[in-house]
Amino acid sequence: MELSEIREKIDTADEALLKLFLERMALSEDVAAAKAEQGLPISNRTREREILAKVTAEAGDKERYAYHLFTTLFHLSRARQAELTGAPTQVAARVRASLEAGGEVFPQTGLVACQGMEGANSQAACDRLLPRGNIVYVKSFEAVVSAVQSGLCKFGVLPIENSSNGSVRAVYDLLQTKHLSIVRSTRLCIRHELLGLPGAKLEDLTEIYSHPQAIGQCGHFLESLSGVRVIPCDNTASASQMVSQCKDPHVAALSSHACAELYGLSVLKEDVQDSDNNYTRFICVTKDPAIYAGASRISLIFACDNKPGALYDILSKPAALGINMTKLESCPVTGRNFEFIFFIELEADLKDPGVLPMLEEMERSCQSFHFLGNYAEV
Repeated sequence: MELSEIREKIDTADEALLKLFLERMALSEDVAAAKAEQGLPISNRTREREILAKVTAEAGDKERYAYHLFTTLFHLSRARQAELTGAPTQVAARVRASLEAGGEVFPQTGLVACQGMEGANSQAACDRLLPRGNIVYVKSFEAVVSAVQSGLCKFGVLPIENSSNGSVRAVYDLLQTKHLSIVRSTRLCIRHELLGLPGAKLEDLTEIYSHPQAIGQCGHFLESLSGVRVIPCDNTASASQMVSQCKDPHVAALSSHACAELYGLSVLKEDVQDSDNNYTRFICVTKDPAIYAGASRISLIFACDNKPGALYDILSKPAALGINMTKLESCPVTGRNFEFIFFIELEADLKDPGVLPMLEEMERSCQSFHFLGNYAEV
């Protein structure tokens, strides 16, 4: 058979499949109405298992493909039924409040809490996220959150992950427990330099100070040094300030070129980070949820049943709608053996059809579910 003939047959089969799919979805709508009338739950896993057992038994050597096809059909059917009849969810209420509070233009001004001091990477992130914002410097990530929750500052800026050194787990822990809303994010290309007093020499150093994340991002360089103590401190800018004030040529800081100029230090070695592709991602958080125009990223925290297939069932819901997942990270639940919460990020806009019903279905399937925000990355 010629390829053109095969393709004609495929087109005919596709047309038949589409008609049957639309018929099946219409029947799902009828099922939704019947379930609503009888007060029955949307999900019926017993019937789904019966159907899967039947189709895989009849599919021969294509049984795994048939399994995935019908599993996707079930997800789409449940999503449509939930859209039509599902009870109100917390995520729906939060999304409505977020859309009402947001607007077409993200604010350019306001008080913003930032961990660190002038010259820190967080300060650069603040300037990018809120170009005319007034920065309030605090000593810790917890203090940033407290400033936002108390109403002292409308915004807070926090580092959430680095391309070389991974996630900032302390910030994820705060997002899990403090229930802030993410309204914007940005990525900064981070270049670390070894800074010392004018006239200091690399071979004479005995101590290097910096933030733990910066230390982790410069591991290869630091391992190449012998007899040098590496000491963590609050942030890269405070490390530079301390070196400037101590007047000791044996002490240096891992920091930025901006801090060299700010604190009158010399660059002893440039680009000491492990990778030139070294980016840190920062988020802007608020006490009250808000979604602004251009939002294209969704962040969530959830926990699911500790049983086979539970996580797959959750993640298959965005996959069924063709929504890309850009991040998935697990974190152990304190005090519980082998139980985890999950942080995920999706490329999606809640104004697009089907996205909110998908989140509602995810919430109904989870032990706990927290919508962190729908926002743009700049």
